[in-house]
Amino acid sequence: MAGLVIGALSGSAAAQTPPAPAPAKAAPVKPKPAAPDPAFEAARVAFEALPEVERKGLQDALVWTGEYNSVVSGAFGRRSYEALQAYAARRGGSGMPDAAARAALLQEGAAARKAAGFTVKPDAASGAVLGVPERILPKRTAQPGGTRWQSADGRITLETKSFSPGETGLEAVFARVTGPSPERRVTYKLLRPEFLVVTAETPTGKSYIRYAAGAAGLRGITLGYDKALAGEVDRLAIAIANSFAPFPDAVPAAASGPVAAAPAPGALSAPAPLPAPVRKAAPIATGLVVAPGRVLTGAAALAGCRSPAVAGLPARVVPGSGTDLVLLESAPLAGRTPVLPALRAGALAAGEGLVVLGAEAEGVAVAPAEAGAAGARITAPLQPGSGGAPVLDRSSALAGLVAAFPTAPRLVAGVVPPASYALVPAGTVAAFLGQAGLAPPAAGPATGAGTLGAAAASLSGAVVAVTCQP
Repeated sequence: MAGLVIGALSGSAAAQTPPAPAPAKAAPVKPKPAAPDPAFEAARVAFEALPEVERKGLQDALVWTGEYNSVVSGAFGRRSYEALQAYAARRGGSGMPDAAARAALLQEGAAARKAAGFTVKPDAASGAVLGVPERILPKRTAQPGGTRWQSADGRITLETKSFSPGETGLEAVFARVTGPSPERRVTYKLLRPEFLVVTAETPTGKSYIRYAAGAAGLRGITLGYDKALAGEVDRLAIAIANSFAPFPDAVPAAASGPVAAAPAPGALSAPAPLPAPVRKAAPIATGLVVAPGRVLTGAAALAGCRSPAVAGLPARVVPGSGTDLVLLESAPLAGRTPVLPALRAGALAAGEGLVVLGAEAEGVAVAPAEAGAAGARITAPLQPGSGGAPVLDRSSALAGLVAAFPTAPRLVAGVVPPASYALVPAGTVAAFLGQAGLAPPAAGPATGAGTLGAAAASLSGAVVAVTCQP
């Protein structure tokens, strides 16, 4: 999915002797960066030394064994580490699996795929490519613009659907699939200019919906199933979502058969059936450009990072940053216009509609949010890298910044469901920027005027990804 720092104050001013006889005020203590995890680093080095096709094969196998529930990209992160640890523990070991254990994992994943009859191939009716567990969904019927697969008892249904250019748009589909219903509760929703993802539940069922927009129109998949089958079908949902290619440029011949696991080392000759595109480094935080070469973000989001980068450029923490917020300084950022947004003057009302602008490797992610009862937290479907993300109200006023994002969020079918996040409030932001010599204007009382889309557009050009350099 495509996307969305004023550093810790080190106390140079606090080091001066105050003229008054009162005792000097102690400088805020900067949180110490988290010490590197030796086990994690060792596993990362070992994993990244493997050929890409094997890395992807291992992740795919871990999906089928039930230990991994994220994107099969070949990149190593906390989810891959925990999945490998869980697999090793299940085999009575620990640490990164050796060559024999990896071969066993690949065989176990291949056996599970074969048992489901999982094949990745084109769907001529919609034009998309996707994986279908044909032994679990043997009933196949045509429908307008797509195909429907069902289990023999009708408790699991997978559908593809396509729309011609101009027939409808992502926003219209998003409004339809997230519309209020007395029996259906949306558990996750994300709308981007080029795709949407929605998950929902009813008292007895679950669903996963994904659509993408392109020059050929809209193409999507919907998976619905009985809640009683969630233990098995949640795993299938992840595999199907990872295999879905709405607008394939070309479908390799190998995709007509079962998804190939990576062969053991020494036999790596064929590429993966659907190689993932090269991805930019995933952000560890979101920054807001508030002055030329100066970026505001949350201090907690940078914990453990000694060499931050802003939009790919090396950055340093500006002396005088605080424990809640930091300023990062870098070379001027091309294409980024600094913005000092008006700051929210009044308290947030419980349930008030907000919008969060989070950075991702490919751009800005816009997520709807609601204020919590005390106004110090928000509930939103955020993605990794959202620590430090600006939160706006409908008047385009800055209500605060997301304090931090968990290092190992709970995932459902590879996506993060809505959760509660702490907010660095506008008052704290105002005081911090004032100390840095930046004085954003105060907004008037919240009126509820405007749309969340307009609020997001007012600031999206100043949102940047913060990454951590090796």
